[in-house]
Amino acid sequence: MDLSLIFSPLLSLASHPVWFTVSVVLLLTVRLQRRGWWRPRDCPVDLTGKTAIVTGANTGIGRYIAQDLAQRNARVILACRSLERGGRAEREIRHRTGNNNVHLRIVDTSSMESVRRFSERIKKEEKRLDILVNNAAASGSQLTITPEGLEQTIATNYLGPFLLTNLLLDLMKCSQNVRIVNISSMIHKRGKIDFRHFNGENLPNSYGAVMYNNTKLMNVLFTLELCNRLRHTGVTVNTVHPGLVLTEIMRNQPLYKRAIFKLIGSFFFKSPEEGAVSTIYCAVSEEMEGVSGKYIDSDCSLTLPCPTARDKALAKKLWDVSESLTGLHKQITEKASRGPIN
Repeated sequence: MDLSLIFSPLLSLASHPVWFTVSVVLLLTVRLQRRGWWRPRDCPVDLTGKTAIVTGANTGIGRYIAQDLAQRNARVILACRSLERGGRAEREIRHRTGNNNVHLRIVDTSSMESVRRFSERIKKEEKRLDILVNNAAASGSQLTITPEGLEQTIATNYLGPFLLTNLLLDLMKCSQNVRIVNISSMIHKRGKIDFRHFNGENLPNSYGAVMYNNTKLMNVLFTLELCNRLRHTGVTVNTVHPGLVLTEIMRNQPLYKRAIFKLIGSFFFKSPEEGAVSTIYCAVSEEMEGVSGKYIDSDCSLTLPCPTARDKALAKKLWDVSESLTGLHKQITEKASRGPIN
């Protein structure tokens, strides 16, 4: 790669002091704006005696979220797909925090069967669940249909978290001040809901990015309807936009593209640690106690999601379809038919 392609514009700016100064000020301003007004280190909240689950906790912002909760003395369950990467994260978090009450449990959110097995194990092993962070997500570049007949991006990013949350709700209702945090993105504004997509039909040409956007919209709509169903239960649920985060999204690209991405990203994108802040804010801060059904921006401020994400009728329809596709509707019907346990 010819590095002059990157540095020539900078050298040109340097020959014009005024423009160079303006450019440096703009870059520094953007960099400073990556940090919000709330910092985890300034929050004294202790989580001793509480249990938290973080999905996708082996890397990226999920690992830093789990590490912060462990630092606050919570019992932290790393819900990961990979035994190797999850085990490495478990050891690192224990070492960094001195908290040995950090445990790996395997789950693949693209598989509803895996989610059920994970949930059953959690309900057998745990007496309480105080924090659930639905962080795991993926963006597929090629169409993949899971063995259960679901489009994989939707299954991983939305249907799996939907089912997981619902299966663990009874356990969460046993505690007080329980918080669910669903990680979405500002790009939910570009999302659309087409129920044919769930089975891999009528898919758009720019498949990967579009489907990812759509699932982020689903996350916000899920939060809207779940909030309505959780009134007066002591369980709150909110959605978070973590910001533009420098992740491993370019790991499959050529070396020169990764280099450019990191160079630009170091100025304009948040690090995974910075990207975890808004989620940690929702999960532990005193300011968020009792707050539910909200969309939290990357600077830890309340903001409005797009109009589609506030459509209550669409949120209800999405919930009904999701119940059917995940088999949750059948479980609810069977549970109701058995009647109360004496």
